[in-house]
Amino acid sequence: MTTMHWLVCIIASIGFAFDIYELLMLPLIVKPAIAALHPNTGTPADWLPGGVQYVQWARTLFFVPAIAGGVFGLLGGYLTDRLGRRFVLTWSILLYAFGACAAGLSTDLYQLLFFRCLVFIGVCVEFVAAVAWLAELFPNPEQREKVLGYTQAFSSAGGVMVAVAANLAATYATVFPAIRGGHEAWRYTLISGLIPAIPLILIRPFLPESPAWQKKRETGTLKRPSFAELFSPALRKTTIVTTLCFATTFGLAFGAIQQTPQILAGHVDVLKAVEANQAKAKEAATAEKPFTQKDAGIIKGNTTDKIAASVQGWQEIGGLVGRILLAILAVRILSRRNLFRIFQIPSLLFVPAIFYWLSMNLKTEGSVEMFRYAIFAAGALVVGQMSFWGNYIPLVFPVHLRGTGESFAANIGGRVIGTAAAWITITLSAAKPPDPAKIALMGAAVAGVYALVGAILTQFLPEPTNDVHE
Repeated sequence: MTTMHWLVCIIASIGFAFDIYELLMLPLIVKPAIAALHPNTGTPADWLPGGVQYVQWARTLFFVPAIAGGVFGLLGGYLTDRLGRRFVLTWSILLYAFGACAAGLSTDLYQLLFFRCLVFIGVCVEFVAAVAWLAELFPNPEQREKVLGYTQAFSSAGGVMVAVAANLAATYATVFPAIRGGHEAWRYTLISGLIPAIPLILIRPFLPESPAWQKKRETGTLKRPSFAELFSPALRKTTIVTTLCFATTFGLAFGAIQQTPQILAGHVDVLKAVEANQAKAKEAATAEKPFTQKDAGIIKGNTTDKIAASVQGWQEIGGLVGRILLAILAVRILSRRNLFRIFQIPSLLFVPAIFYWLSMNLKTEGSVEMFRYAIFAAGALVVGQMSFWGNYIPLVFPVHLRGTGESFAANIGGRVIGTAAAWITITLSAAKPPDPAKIALMGAAVAGVYALVGAILTQFLPEPTNDVHE
């Protein structure tokens, strides 16, 4: 490992960390953001989790950016093969950093939606460019598996970071400068997404291009990428099966796990914490600064955010454990299918079970504490699968199609079909009055279906070669 190799790993790790950091912001901020930015239409209950207007906007904020990311991510994968891994990687990180910061300044839901679309586009492109770049910079199979495994482990670090950031924002919101006349924690959480642009600007001049891609370009042997070639007889099975299996992994995450903050909003432990904090604020109110309904709403949002961020922190620590386990096992288990099943089969049973249990225990005091441990294990199982794809996909597509093939599997499979699980869960859980228990129950069902499909399709996953220069 030279100094150059370490620089590459550092910038890739930052990119992976903030990929997840940006994506996992939405489950944490969607409820308070909708509460703050919604227009004055319908009844107040319509804008609570499970309400008609809330469901419409929540699924829009989950799914429309995923569609944008999928479509433009395909273009990004194509450009990765045409313009180079380093160039596309750099601009994708800058794009999602800008989008996250701008989203924090939104004045209505349409602005928030637009800037979240920019975030998703940047994240979808960055993953593809970074994985191809790393795989080709480290041609030795054992070293490559370790580098891909351990740099992707920083994705879970990003999940922990966003949970910490949301917690800090909720705790110190009143200390930070006012934004749009208020101190809403979700805005500060979004703006923190600007952070990855800073080290990137400093390190970018020292980063090398992929030697495999550069050599083929300089010698004139780099073929022009084509989406049609992904469905040629030689690659059709690889493209279809990889895409669908990738989708099932994301379906587990977005169909159930990422709905946790909305579910916990109706938990008895959270409601009691909200009441206690509102009571303290009323006692501290003065004639000059009375306690208002707006203050009550902000306290409710910030308190819920803090508890949800704490639970998500457990999930992301579990995810970090899952990624480290994947990195360790990847160099010890030769069969990629068997490696994937170590994480996939337990999640098929465990993830639906814990969300069914949660749906039955929202009114049970103290059950949030028990759920923390369960979500830790679920995070390890599901995020371990996500890390698998970063190791696997570069090995099943040739150099001139690597970015294009990765982008199709990751963006159409993961970001569109997989993320659609969130839309399905939110749609099926719509109720009057809003019912968080129903969200948990539908999340269990949707996750179970996605996981079952994945378990069936895994037997058709092709075993890859180890030559990244093909």
